[in-house]
Formats: sequence, C-alpha cells, structure tokens
Amino acid sequence: MRHSNSSGCAKQLDNTLCYVALGSNLGDSISYLNKAIQALGDHPDITQLSVSKFYKSKPHGPQDQPDYINAAVKFKTSLSPEALLDVLQEIENNNQRVRQGVVRWGARTLDLDLLFYADKVIETKRLSVPHPRICERLFVLLPLQDLGAGLKRLGKGTIKDCIHALSEKALNDIKEIADDDKSSHRKNTS
Repeated sequence: MRHSNSSGCAKQLDNTLCYVALGSNLGDSISYLNKAIQALGDHPDITQLSVSKFYKSKPHGPQDQPDYINAAVKFKTSLSPEALLDVLQEIENNNQRVRQGVVRWGARTLDLDLLFYADKVIETKRLSVPHPRICERLFVLLPLQDLGAGLKRLGKGTIKDCIHALSEKALNDIKEIADDDKSSHRKNTS
C-alpha cells in the first residue's frame, strides 16, 4: 500500500534498506559529498543513515579529468524507488549537477547512484537496481564493504567476490582518505 506525504512523494508503508553510491570530481568534492550526506540525513523519509569511508580513485571512462572522491551510504526509507530517485536527483541538482550535453562518465560535481533497494530487482526507463556495473567498480565495492554489505548477493557472487576478482591495477588506483583530510560524517542518524 502507498501513501503520499506532504511533498507528494509516493511512500511505502515499510522502511526499506537502501544503498547509494556518492561520487564527485569537480570543485570541492569532499564538500559536495558532505552536503549530499547532510541532505539525505535531513530528509524526513530517510532514517538510520550510515556512511562509509571516503576514497580517492582514478576516473572511470575519460582519463582527462580529476580523480574522484567516492563513498556510499546506507539507510532506511519509506520512499518508493522512483520517489527516492527523484530525491537523489534533486540533491544532485542542488549541488550544480549538469546533465545536458555531458560526456558519459565525465567530470561532475556530484553523482548519486541507487545501488540497492532492499533485494528488489527494478528495471524501468529511469532506474536499474541493483546498479548494473557494481562488480566492475572498486570505488563502489569498497564503500559497500565498509557498510557491511560484503556478503550481499549479486549475479556474479557477493560484493567480496567481486572485490577479489578485480585486477591488482584496480586495487592500486584507489586510496582511502584519512579522517584528518575531510570532515567526517560517519555517524548514524535516526
């Protein structure tokens, strides 16, 4: 059964566990990630927010762009998948995300990708969940592992299996960012 909140977002009755990847490589990337984390934590339909470590990684796709700062969050929400996607895109837009005429996998101020919506498989025009390229991206896998999702099942095995399958070069292209290099938002909110 669905309900609508005051903002018109479709809501589910239960609280669904979700995982979202965050990335940025333009401007003050750490600040953009922290603003996104704060916006998610402040949203009335999102609870129990947990944040992974932050990682610096080489760009995926065109190499003539700055390195990325990546993280992931997990939380519970009463929003439907499409309504959650709307919230994520609103947060991106509020942080100067540009979509028109952008090179695929190009530089961006903020990118928020819905990775998992409970254990549901969703294929719509706007949304593919689980995210189809999770197992190819160490900058997504390591933050997921930080959040305790290492045993989460994918078509190619678990998150841990996918990490072990990546090449040594991929493992060398990503580094954890020390706490003193960023403002830490690794707290839980309810």
